[in-house]
Amino acid sequence: MATALIYDGEMTSHKLLWDDPLCDIEVPDRLTVSYEALVRSGLVDRCASIPVREATEEEILLIHSEEYLEKVKKTPHMSVEELKDFSLQSDAVYFHPNSYHCAKLALGASLQLVDHVMMGKVKNGMALVRPPGHHSMRDASCGFCIFNNVAIAAQYAKQTYGIQRVLIVDWDVHHGQGVQYCFEDDPSVLYFSWHRYEHSTFWPNLSESDYNAVGKDQGAGFTVNLPWNKVGMKNSDFLSAFCHVLMPVAYEFCPELVLVSAGFDAGIGDPEGEMCATPDVFAHLTHLLMNLAGGKVCAVLEGGYNLTSLSQSVCQTVQTLLGDPNPRPENLDSPCESALESIHCVRRAHKQYWSCFSHAADLLEGQISTKPIGLAKEEEESTVKKKEECVWPEPPKRVAPLVRTAVLLSGDSVCPGGCERLPSSDHPDPDVVNELRQNFLQGDGDREALSALADLVTFTEKMEKNEICNGLAVVRDITLAVTCVVRQVTKAPNNRVLVVCVGDGEVPSNITGDRKTLVVQICSRETKQSNCKFYIPVCLKKGCSDLSGFIQAVFGLLLPMGYEFDPSLVLLVRMPGSEVCDGMWQQLTGLLQSLAKGHTLVLIQEGENTCVGPTASSLLGNPAPPLGRLQAPLPQDVEEIERLRLKLQGDWKLLQTTAPGAQRSDEL
Repeated sequence: MATALIYDGEMTSHKLLWDDPLCDIEVPDRLTVSYEALVRSGLVDRCASIPVREATEEEILLIHSEEYLEKVKKTPHMSVEELKDFSLQSDAVYFHPNSYHCAKLALGASLQLVDHVMMGKVKNGMALVRPPGHHSMRDASCGFCIFNNVAIAAQYAKQTYGIQRVLIVDWDVHHGQGVQYCFEDDPSVLYFSWHRYEHSTFWPNLSESDYNAVGKDQGAGFTVNLPWNKVGMKNSDFLSAFCHVLMPVAYEFCPELVLVSAGFDAGIGDPEGEMCATPDVFAHLTHLLMNLAGGKVCAVLEGGYNLTSLSQSVCQTVQTLLGDPNPRPENLDSPCESALESIHCVRRAHKQYWSCFSHAADLLEGQISTKPIGLAKEEEESTVKKKEECVWPEPPKRVAPLVRTAVLLSGDSVCPGGCERLPSSDHPDPDVVNELRQNFLQGDGDREALSALADLVTFTEKMEKNEICNGLAVVRDITLAVTCVVRQVTKAPNNRVLVVCVGDGEVPSNITGDRKTLVVQICSRETKQSNCKFYIPVCLKKGCSDLSGFIQAVFGLLLPMGYEFDPSLVLLVRMPGSEVCDGMWQQLTGLLQSLAKGHTLVLIQEGENTCVGPTASSLLGNPAPPLGRLQAPLPQDVEEIERLRLKLQGDWKLLQTTAPGAQRSDEL
């Protein structure tokens, strides 16, 4: 299925007709530069174009009041002075004679996207729309927003398609209070928003934007607010928030549809956000969402006011929705203290609602500052100067290899559809053969085993040259195969390998000594190998068969370490008898492709061939089936994962969930 892109230049006719310094950044060029960038990069031609329609009054009334709708309907007939007076009745909004028409188009485009995704006509998509929507409320426009596109889309999807769980991810830098107000008592909609807050000194200056606003009545716990109390947040802060807050809750909630309020004003160079998220991070955020809800992800444009940063970030998002390999993550370092403080607060505030936070550390009295952080005059001047000088490199071109997924199969095994079968070489490179004999097979060795290892070497070379994106190999000796691949890849001075072993079994002990290989093993029993920074055994009581514990290990340990390690290859190893179900295995395979430009090689032991089809499906970019609503993980597993996280966070900074010094000594 295709990725949808919805755009209509008619929405650029909504424009400001008078001087207003509050509103003059919301310009028609926001839409045109984004679309033109998609055209130049060839992404428009790869997407399914869906025509825009106007939303009906009945659809608008799903969220907004009839009285408010009647007021907006009068704006096409107002003079400029009347429009100005009407606009001043709202907070940071302007109206044009075409605003009502454009707002109906923006909403209609959002609903068209939901229809096509829910009916299976496309797999996912993005709606480039304006005016935006997430600030508008039942009875009022607000913050450039007239109709609440995403909130209405959520209500529409529930009523039209009978779905019971919708996740709204609002990564705009402003709090979408309009969406929150719509669903704060509704447990069928999980609303997540991170936003510039600065202890309520940043617009919209609402106490209900803080971390302790969690929803009301039956909806308690289904509003997740993550306030940023400083500017300058970087990629590490945003990825940490996804790994340690949003994704664990999202998997526990198990949405049937994901709607993204895709504002890009958290992007670097944006005058509103003053944050430092580079465009490539939006590719990673998008990818992490794409295995939820069977891949049903609908992104709807909200803010974004630096036209260069906006257009680059839109392209990164759409390219990921299309399934292209992600870029390597840029500028990952330790999350800042303020970000960790916010993450800590959110996890603690939701501890009673979500089992994934059952181990969240308590807040100690006086630990969290509630005072606005003021800047001295010279610091303010320095900040202004820094904003003016803000530059960043253009995102690297994301080149999809000609072959998405290749397979090495034994005997006459059937090649999965969509994959390319790599033939076994009858005449492998003599130098490769000699090296393999010396290192792995003493003497003449087993000719068949030698040939299989030579084929693995060829496979990794093709991935390194970007001729192949990913693949799987069925091997006779999985330990030997792991050692061979790691040794081959790490020959190059800058190459690193993340080895993810699923199941019990001995991991080669000689592959982590050079610090170029990180091994994470999810298993059910203690291993003989000694623990170190580069070998992490995660021992779960029920091993890989317990979905809740497995997911906790993935987001609490594996992915943060994987992002920080930044491998050039991910080697995913399925140990014999691992007992991991196909759904969880596919989820893991899909999530790991966010790393290493998608270069993921899966090794499967002969005799485990039943998982070849599901593995190939995930490698080809098909979304994994939902896992269902997760139960609470076993207390023993929670304790083990938290013990490891606390032990390792000194070496792996992205494992941190609390600010330095915030942990009590008895928790370490």
